[in-house]
Amino acid sequence: MSSLGYQTAYRIFQGRSDWCCERVFLPDEAVDSAEIAERPVSYESERPLGDFPLIAVSVAYELEIAGLAHCLEAGGIPALAEERSDEHPLLIAGGPLTFSNPYPLLPFVDVLVFGEADELLSQILDAASEEPSRQRLLERLAQHPSIVVPSLQPEKRGAIAKAEDHLLPARSTIITPHTELSGMFLIEAERGCSRSCQYCVMRRSTNGGMRLVQAPHLLELIPAEHKRVGLVGAAVSDHPRIVEIVTALVDRECHVGVSSLRPDRLTQPLVEALSKGGYRTLTTALDGPSQRLRDQIERRGREEHYLRAASLAREYGMDRLKLYLMIGLPGETEQDIDECAAFVAGLSKTIPIALGISPFCAKRNTPLDRQPYAGITRVQKRLERLRKGLRGRGEVRATSARWSWVEHVLAQGGPAEGRAVYAAWRAGARFSDYRREFEKLGASPNGDGYESSFIAPPVVTRKLPVTKG
Repeated sequence: MSSLGYQTAYRIFQGRSDWCCERVFLPDEAVDSAEIAERPVSYESERPLGDFPLIAVSVAYELEIAGLAHCLEAGGIPALAEERSDEHPLLIAGGPLTFSNPYPLLPFVDVLVFGEADELLSQILDAASEEPSRQRLLERLAQHPSIVVPSLQPEKRGAIAKAEDHLLPARSTIITPHTELSGMFLIEAERGCSRSCQYCVMRRSTNGGMRLVQAPHLLELIPAEHKRVGLVGAAVSDHPRIVEIVTALVDRECHVGVSSLRPDRLTQPLVEALSKGGYRTLTTALDGPSQRLRDQIERRGREEHYLRAASLAREYGMDRLKLYLMIGLPGETEQDIDECAAFVAGLSKTIPIALGISPFCAKRNTPLDRQPYAGITRVQKRLERLRKGLRGRGEVRATSARWSWVEHVLAQGGPAEGRAVYAAWRAGARFSDYRREFEKLGASPNGDGYESSFIAPPVVTRKLPVTKG
């Protein structure tokens, strides 16, 4: 419910006279388990999942695929599309994952929608209303360049759809306290990004780069009664009028959140405005552990930007500076980790530092596609070296190296890896289950990388020359 893509789809469905939409959630306690304790029912009318003619799902990233299988089978619907009949609902999938590599989803879905679905959803519902049979509906949808119907065109590569600018911005349809971003009205300040970070799917080559929402239009779409506002986008702080937007919201007595703050944009006017908007933790991305690696992946952050951010955060009464960091980048050495520890320890003399660390996972449709995973053991050793180097002068929270390897295999994989997820989930959904199934495909958690048998040509303008660490 904190996903604007999900909320946009909900608005489109509910805005029609011939269709309506209800929401179904997998119970929290079932997310990390293969056990089916109870069948999910819709939030609005408590109807069983299998009662609906269409099921639409938004998949954000690779590790959600097992949750999709779980939700379907908990609802009495076979997870694998080949085991379903015309009596079962038609399953349509889209979401952020379709910008990189959604092909592990193919065994599960009937229709796969690539890219921005702001316009495509209405076309799909039009077709579903007009076509008399499931087969004719699938044949019609398969003609669209951004839609793949696995049963008819298993080798097709979907083109990433781009919505017309007049449909922007996406914004909240439902405001509720029962979400991660409790009671917050979310709205896009921009869509896409004008930067060229080598690891990122939402870079300037994707759908034409950054598309701005003009400040007056953005502000007029935010209802006056909402006092918690989140500005969403891949590069919100790159909006040329971001200080004006935040200041205007603060003048309305709003608490303001911004989804992406770039270190080189953390100037005095912006940090001051954020402080007045309720910020107590200033968050930005360090990304690479050393300046050499940040240059290699084309991040603009320099040490002076982080020093300025720490100083401004302290000046405006914030509690800490939080930095997101990737380790395990191609060519990374222990010296890079040591440089990071020394630099972060120095920052901590100005303001408390919290590190949010994720192992690097190469994604399709980026210049770093096909780069190997550093290996579970190596990532764990690098994390330990960083912790020791900091000597307690920074809080360290890291994503699991094991589950990041699972993400890496899926990010590089295809239908065979999707079936391996299903087998692992059926076996208990433990890491050992995933490891066993992926090793059957040739993946090694401490090897030099994984070459899937599924080859989907990436949309890449150039690849950065790197060496294996």
